[in-house]
Amino acid sequence: MLNSVCYQWYMFVCTRVLVRATAVLTQLIFEHSLRIRMKAEVEKDDGKGKGKDNDAKDSEKSKKGGAHLTGKINNLLTSDLENIGSGRDFLLVVLTVPLQLILCVVWLYQVLGWSSFVGLATIIGLFPIPGWIAKKFQSIQKNKMKKSDARVQEVTDTISVIRMIKLFGWEGEVNRRIAEKREEELRWIWYIKLLRMSTTALNYIITNFTMLTTYATYTLIMHEELNASKVFSSMTVFNMFQNQLGRIFYLGPSIIQGKVSFDRLSDFLKDTELLDEFNENDSTPIISMETSHDADIIGFKNATFTWQKETSDGSETSSSRPFRLRIEGELTFKKGCINLLIGPTGCGKTSILMALLGEMHFVPSAVDSWFSLPRQGGLAYAPQESWVQNTTIRENIVFGSPFDEERYKKVLRQCALEQDLELFEAGDKTEIGERGLTLSGGQKARVTLARAVYSSAEIILLDDVLAALDVHTSKWIIEECLRGDLIRGRTVLLVTHNVALASPVADYVVSLALDGSITASSTISDALQSDEALQVEVAEERELLKKVEEDITQLEEKKPDGKLIMAEEVAEGHASWKSMKLFFSALGGKYPIIFYTTWLLAITLSDWAEMFKLWFLGYWGSQYEDPTTRAEVNVLFYLGIYGVITLLNLCTFCAAYLYYVWGSLRASRNVHHQLVTSVLGTTLRWLDETPTSRITTRCTQDIRAVDGPIPAGLERLANLAFAVVGRFAVVLLFTPIFVLPALGVAVMGVFAGNLYLKAQMAVKREMSNAKAPLLAHLGAAINGLTSIRAYGAQETFKTESLRRIDQYSRVSRMTYNLNRWIGIRIDLLGATFTSCLAAYLVYFSSNSAANSGFTLSASVHLSMFLFLERILGYIDIEQEPKPTEEGKPPASWPTSGELLFLTSHWYIQTGPKVLHEISFDVKSGERVGVVGRTGSGKSSLTLALLRCIITEGTAFYDGLPTSEINLDALRSHITIIPQIPELLSGTLRRNLDLFEQHDDATLNAALEDAGLFSLQSEGASDETRITLDTKIASGGGNLSQGPYS
Repeated sequence: MLNSVCYQWYMFVCTRVLVRATAVLTQLIFEHSLRIRMKAEVEKDDGKGKGKDNDAKDSEKSKKGGAHLTGKINNLLTSDLENIGSGRDFLLVVLTVPLQLILCVVWLYQVLGWSSFVGLATIIGLFPIPGWIAKKFQSIQKNKMKKSDARVQEVTDTISVIRMIKLFGWEGEVNRRIAEKREEELRWIWYIKLLRMSTTALNYIITNFTMLTTYATYTLIMHEELNASKVFSSMTVFNMFQNQLGRIFYLGPSIIQGKVSFDRLSDFLKDTELLDEFNENDSTPIISMETSHDADIIGFKNATFTWQKETSDGSETSSSRPFRLRIEGELTFKKGCINLLIGPTGCGKTSILMALLGEMHFVPSAVDSWFSLPRQGGLAYAPQESWVQNTTIRENIVFGSPFDEERYKKVLRQCALEQDLELFEAGDKTEIGERGLTLSGGQKARVTLARAVYSSAEIILLDDVLAALDVHTSKWIIEECLRGDLIRGRTVLLVTHNVALASPVADYVVSLALDGSITASSTISDALQSDEALQVEVAEERELLKKVEEDITQLEEKKPDGKLIMAEEVAEGHASWKSMKLFFSALGGKYPIIFYTTWLLAITLSDWAEMFKLWFLGYWGSQYEDPTTRAEVNVLFYLGIYGVITLLNLCTFCAAYLYYVWGSLRASRNVHHQLVTSVLGTTLRWLDETPTSRITTRCTQDIRAVDGPIPAGLERLANLAFAVVGRFAVVLLFTPIFVLPALGVAVMGVFAGNLYLKAQMAVKREMSNAKAPLLAHLGAAINGLTSIRAYGAQETFKTESLRRIDQYSRVSRMTYNLNRWIGIRIDLLGATFTSCLAAYLVYFSSNSAANSGFTLSASVHLSMFLFLERILGYIDIEQEPKPTEEGKPPASWPTSGELLFLTSHWYIQTGPKVLHEISFDVKSGERVGVVGRTGSGKSSLTLALLRCIITEGTAFYDGLPTSEINLDALRSHITIIPQIPELLSGTLRRNLDLFEQHDDATLNAALEDAGLFSLQSEGASDETRITLDTKIASGGGNLSQGPYS
């Protein structure tokens, strides 16, 4: 018991340090992510590009880059931190194991003399093999983590654009692509498990070969006799020896995994490109350069900016060359007034704002180069793609500033949000949801604008905030907001294409040409006089504006409440049988009876071979004690039989292990496929209510449990349970009087185990549920990095991260402390049982107690089935109708495209209606415009046509009712351009032709039709030219909103 108390105290201290270290590393990753130049990831993308031949070195370098940055950060916070924690026992291997091995040799010398040194020499001779396996394991683990990053990134990209995938009917093909990534990952998991089997088998071989050579030396060379006392005394030492080697082989892979993950974390911290304002060693902002200009000026002089630091190997092509923004001469903006930035799509308007914010890498073009954006008076920023948090509307607008009710009400009115808030029963307390799913594009744009207006910042950067608004709302924003008292006296830089609408309130304008050169920088009147093209553009826009009449209708219905995101349920009690059945069914495959019978039979044979080996050694030793057979003992015969039994034991063990691993990989594949298929097949409403961080957690942390801890725990539980049953049968056969004490220990063990499992599973659920908000906070911060840095809100987000980490750490400590509670009680039961049987169980005195305790310890692994329970919760979610034979339309459908609409629609059957008794008829070839105020339901109309929302009534498309057509056929025959554009990381070719079905000529024709061909022509510079091999960052972050759309 003293050994148990010391060990449990060691584990208590160790896990306490582990929880603290994990918290520190998590916060370190988060704070480092706040300093990353996110758009630089695209330049390091390793996506496939046709016509470009990358060598192995470049490929390896690209893989270390940001192509899988989001997936890598998710893996760092889940798998890698867990791996680092699992390698915490390396000191045991380095310090205690060598000491105990030396003690084993000393004790063996006391029993078998100098033959023990022969065994030691055998160990030394065989030890290079484990070293080779360790190196191989490290290499395979690195490759496995790369494949895991790729799969997680694929899943993350899919979840981020899942609405687009469903609208286009791409679920099947996307599922296939994720399955391919999963297969690559499982292949390396298979290699890892083979190496684990090799280490276990090697431990067995080394121990038994050492035992064999020692006994052979003792009997054949030293001509000594093996009696029962020497056999079982030496066997006790050999068992200790095997346990220490087993500790090396068991902890070795975990230590290697921890080392690989630690190296990945170190590479992330050292190699990821940061903003220029942070130096190489810490996060302290640094002064960019000495300048002679006025510190309050806003502008540039002879400056060049890129998204990443340039390479100098000369290997860049026009498609891979980083974009460069060049400012020749001096460009300044007027303070205290509204400045317009205008120009054609892709000319660099957004890049100018990004350069001012420090998001781009500054490259001086001359000795007097400089750029300046004073931040002393505060800075506010409204991006092109509106960024909102998963909080209430009020919290998004206030954004950590002191709440001023009078100012807040003015902001709501001037940003045209009052009428929108009346649609929500909870008003401004309504939850926006992840990525603002409860709001339309225009509403999100106005919330983002309201955040900038509400702030007290002296400088406001507005990046085309009018683009997502209808003309009525845009005019209101111009007249009431930009002319209002809250903007008056503040410096505003407004990027816009609505020149005629915004010019009356502007004092200064900067006009850019397609190649990024500045064509005008003066007052509006001077710019109009000097630029004839601008005059024509403004005149045409003003003519259109004259035809627009105020017609803002008010909707009557309100949305039910302020809560959108469903709280994650925390179940009680044990993991359900249904969740266990999910794994057992996948493990057994099509023929579960054959699988489980074969596997359990192999385990039984292996265990009985082990027990027969023990009995045979006792029988061998007893031959020396019998005077009639003592002189006839044939040592070679007994050594040969012992070797055959040992080989049989090894073969049955390896067969059982390989067969089980084959089944466990099938289970991992099937569970992952069911999860992905279920998420891809669910409804848009469920996706609106479920944070993407929860889905990502299921596909990363929970799937990792299916790949490792769950099958490993089940295998160990089965092996130890069969071992205990076998030894209990022997006890029952030879000493039946001790059946009652054994049953008493078993009953007390089951009672303690049940108490532990009830507490452990509840804590595990809380632990898992505390992880998702942490990942969600990181995801939201990465999506809004530019806004967070512009507002200087890093400290607020760091504080919130610390709060969530603290909550997760508290639950983690409870989990580890519960393990200490059960550990002490298991050891106490084992010690009691050993004391009771010591006088009778000569052969099983140690093994029975140890295996009883180990079997109860294996019950800890049952708590891992909670991850299956969480996965099952995402498999059994509401699903869209599956394809049927009756739902297949004719091969020639559609032929005309005629549309008849007779229906009313809403999101959920118990919720308010979004559209009201809409009826219309669209003839073939007609072009119909749908108009209405922001939030009036225009997008919902298209979603109803594609059956993305629950409908009442009927819609006919080319003569067939849409309700009777398979969803994949319906959506694949209707092309939709979503209001919120979504792009995948990779090349432009991949985004245009995800399934590689078209040639380059067709793709270039599509670019020309979309107005992007001008960016491929000679008029565009090398830096701005877009080709099919141009790399696209995750979410299209390296494109301006025009080309992005």
